[in-house]
Amino acid sequence: MFGKNKYLYVFFVAGLLFFIQPAWAENPTSYDTTWEKFSLNAGYFIANTNTDLRLGSGLGLTVDVEDLLGLDTTNSVFRVDAIWRFTENRRHRIDFTWFSFRRDGDTTIGRDFTIKDNEGNEIDIPAGSQVNTKFNLDIYKAAYSYSFFQDDRMDLALSLGLYVMPIDIGLQATGVINVDETERFTAPLPTLGLRADFAITPKWFLRTGVEVFYLEIKEFTGTIYESHAAIEYLPWKHFGFGLGFNTFNLNIEADGEDYPQIDFVGEIDFKYSGLLLYAKLFF
Repeated sequence: MFGKNKYLYVFFVAGLLFFIQPAWAENPTSYDTTWEKFSLNAGYFIANTNTDLRLGSGLGLTVDVEDLLGLDTTNSVFRVDAIWRFTENRRHRIDFTWFSFRRDGDTTIGRDFTIKDNEGNEIDIPAGSQVNTKFNLDIYKAAYSYSFFQDDRMDLALSLGLYVMPIDIGLQATGVINVDETERFTAPLPTLGLRADFAITPKWFLRTGVEVFYLEIKEFTGTIYESHAAIEYLPWKHFGFGLGFNTFNLNIEADGEDYPQIDFVGEIDFKYSGLLLYAKLFF
């Protein structure tokens, strides 16, 4: 489930700790910093993506859409993250995240593969067909977290989140056979998580977190694994910068409407990992 992204995440966190180790010498006992009441991060996420897709059950063949169908593996997208601590003790917090992938591919396929249409009929698409593909995915995430331990240096919290992901998949094939198939659905999936933020100095912060989800109901199976780590430098009173690393694995396998809002037959295995560069406004 975690794959090699787990090791990339650990390596990135270790690298951040090594990078900021000299900052401990910056008067480490002088902390008048409190955790921000509100913050807004905006920047660019440079992600490497990998998508395996199967339309239809049974003999529907799972294909790597980047390899077979020509979708880009590297994407640069605009991303927004916001938090709000809505109580005086700042232990209760709401997070919101939004970004989206818009991906298109146009290629001549080199091997046969099979899909099923919306009526469940098998369609064989032979090698040599010209295939145009789109895979659009919006990611909206909202989460509530409670800090069970918090002082001027450390903030540890448990979180309950909800990912809402409108997914739009389209495939058009021309040649020996003509095919035009589209799948649109929204995947609302909850997560449980652990967040750990550290004030290394009054101006340097390390932010980390992990979220997971697994559910199996009849013909539906869904899993999520997400991890992030970021180093922030806040040189001014209300403004700073951050560099982060984020990984995400999503797998949905469904054969109908066993899970609310998901009317989908097939399987999606979507992964990304990449760097996030952002500016931060906080109060």
